[in-house]
Amino acid sequence: MQNKPAMQSFVLDLMKTSLPLYLYYHDTDHTLYVLDKAIEIGKQENCTQEEIDLLKVAALWHDVGHINIYVNHEEESCELAQKYLPDFGYSKAQIDKICGIIMATKIPQSPHNKLEEIIADADLYYLGTEDAHEYSGNLFKELQYLNPGLTEIEWNKMQISFLKNHHYFTSYCKEKLGATKAAYLESLLAVTS
Repeated sequence: MQNKPAMQSFVLDLMKTSLPLYLYYHDTDHTLYVLDKAIEIGKQENCTQEEIDLLKVAALWHDVGHINIYVNHEEESCELAQKYLPDFGYSKAQIDKICGIIMATKIPQSPHNKLEEIIADADLYYLGTEDAHEYSGNLFKELQYLNPGLTEIEWNKMQISFLKNHHYFTSYCKEKLGATKAAYLESLLAVTS
């Protein structure tokens, strides 16, 4: 029997007490945002309740590896999930699926199934929203902490390149977010030209 409320509290408490303070983007708010968007997309993509439950667990754990490392934190997130999820009643088969979903958030994204596509889109959902500038500002601040020489011009060029290569995987996100994401790219091109 899975104890989902206790597991969610455990993960959020772990992140709140252990994440480095310079994580202005990869914080608990981001985790809760991805959780919310994974549920939203999952429902729109006609997922079963069991699939949505797996998405929820993966969304909660996808960035927890940041408590220990920055680069390759997805692998660390999987290791932590494998360590702790059995205590909350998750089977090895479920944890393997959850880890596959977590790994789909690694950049560049390469999901292999519907649930992995959903989490990939949930993780970068903000790119197609009116709040993209705010979220990217937090990510810039985080990256600038790690690389103090990073300038706003360089950051904008990185974003432009990323946005030109990024695409949503689910029909729902393509339809709902595509136009706003294109407008965000245009706004970045305008300030760098």
